[in-house]
Amino acid sequence: MNIKRVMFVGTMIVTMSFAGTAWSKSAISPIPLTEWSIVSINTKDDNKDELLSALNHSSEEDLYQDLYAGKSLETIADENDGDFSQVVALQVNQLRLQLDDRLASGSITPEQYEAQQAELEHIVLKSARTSYEWA
Repeated sequence: MNIKRVMFVGTMIVTMSFAGTAWSKSAISPIPLTEWSIVSINTKDDNKDELLSALNHSSEEDLYQDLYAGKSLETIADENDGDFSQVVALQVNQLRLQLDDRLASGSITPEQYEAQQAELEHIVLKSARTSYEWA
C-alpha cells in the first residue's frame, strides 16, 4: 500500500469533512479538552466554517485549489496568517468524535480506541504538514 496515497486520501477526507459543514450548521461540537490545550474550541461562530476561519481562508473553492496545487494545511495557514494550532486541534477533535462514535457502536474495542486515540495528534500533525503533488 502506498503511504503517500493513504496520507493524501486521509487529508482530503478530513478537509472535505470540515468543508462540507459550510453548507449547513457546523457539525463539529466541542468536547472537553485537556488543560494543556492551547486552543479553545468553544469559541465558534455559527456563520463561518471553523476550518476556513482557522486557516484565515476566504472560500472552500480557494482551499480546494490550494490543496490541489500541492500545498499543505500548514503552508496554507502560514500564507494566510492563519492559526495552524487551531487547524490541528479542529482535526484532532473531529477524529476523536469519530473514534467515540466507533467505540459507542462497538465497531472497535476499548484497546483499539486507546491505541488510536494515542496516535491522533501525531497523525494529524504529520498529515497537515505534508504536501501532496498531483503527478
